[in-house]
Amino acid sequence: MSETALNTLQQRSFFLRNPSVLVFLAILSLLTLGATLMSEAFGIGLLSTSFIKTLGKTLCLCLIAIAMDLVWGYCGILSLGHFAFFGLGGYMIGMWLMYERTKDIVVESLAGQALPPTPEEIRDAIGTQIFGVVGGSEIPAIWYFADSLAVQLAFVVLVPGVLALGFGWLAFRSRVTGVYLSILTQAMTLALSLYLFQNDSGLRGNNGLSGLQNIPGLTLVPQAVISVWFLWASALALGLGYLLAAWVVSGKFGNVIRGIRDDEPRVRFLGYPVETYKLFIFTLTAVIAGIAGALYYPQAGIINPAELAPIASIFLAVWVAIGGRGRLYGAVIGAALVSLLSSAFTGGQVPDIPLGFATIQWVDWWTVLLGFGFVLVTLFAPQGIGGLVDQLVRKGDR
Repeated sequence: MSETALNTLQQRSFFLRNPSVLVFLAILSLLTLGATLMSEAFGIGLLSTSFIKTLGKTLCLCLIAIAMDLVWGYCGILSLGHFAFFGLGGYMIGMWLMYERTKDIVVESLAGQALPPTPEEIRDAIGTQIFGVVGGSEIPAIWYFADSLAVQLAFVVLVPGVLALGFGWLAFRSRVTGVYLSILTQAMTLALSLYLFQNDSGLRGNNGLSGLQNIPGLTLVPQAVISVWFLWASALALGLGYLLAAWVVSGKFGNVIRGIRDDEPRVRFLGYPVETYKLFIFTLTAVIAGIAGALYYPQAGIINPAELAPIASIFLAVWVAIGGRGRLYGAVIGAALVSLLSSAFTGGQVPDIPLGFATIQWVDWWTVLLGFGFVLVTLFAPQGIGGLVDQLVRKGDR
């Protein structure tokens, strides 16, 4: 094949221009297959069900890290509110999970009556079961479609997407940028979190939604099996999300959003609709975050307003910075590393260190360690772990 033909093929082939995508998908497939073969459900039982769930949740956090890298690392919008979209996705699917599971329990408990219960009686009993903890019994209007899986799945995409579209349109139309935009996104997240903490929000206040690991219709299926199913779903979502993000940043569109990140006034001067590009990326990444949350919280089993607190979005930015923003695989590395280390340090897998006069308990000191790691990466590896990977690859090519 001639050099001209090879160059033409590379220009047309997405994967030839982005070999790292194939490498990432191959590694993700191997890790998923290996975890499956070592699981208690389908393998030799070397990995516990709880660890399989941790892996599944980690993949979901990697997906939202990709979204954060798209909006911040590539487009230059430091959003401190993307975990709100993540939480909203969890709430949308959690409403269906909790409603249908409660309905099964109610129908089973009323089955022994002389007269079969009416739909109204079942609905009243469901309302009492779900909202009795906050002193209510009426099912709020926002739960009107909670019995429809199709509608709630649509809400997983629509609710974060519409919120991001409305917020982004107002902010970008007003040309709010830099730290002011970051403060606005943080304020949005805080306002939403404080609203959900109220008992009359319709989402059980600070109690949140619980029992989400109990999948309706699958009560007889062991959690070991369900955890592997969610691992597969999380891996598929991460692979598709990575592929989509790589496609978005690989062509002319990617060059434009990089230009917005580096010199927004010049891109606007060249005639590009900067606000439209920023709004698209902001909305797209909110949808990706919502999907990640919808897969995460059934594995976590519970969601409450604390999950939407601004500190969660700040942690998300730290993960991406540690991994290396502006590199999709860097965001994945950062999220996976921090998630697994957090699980180890806060889950009792790393022993505490007695110093005689005091004891270092990692549950309390983990955030300090994370902050210290962030400072070290900022000082000695400003391009993150992904930047170190790039240097190793370049040395290997020489």
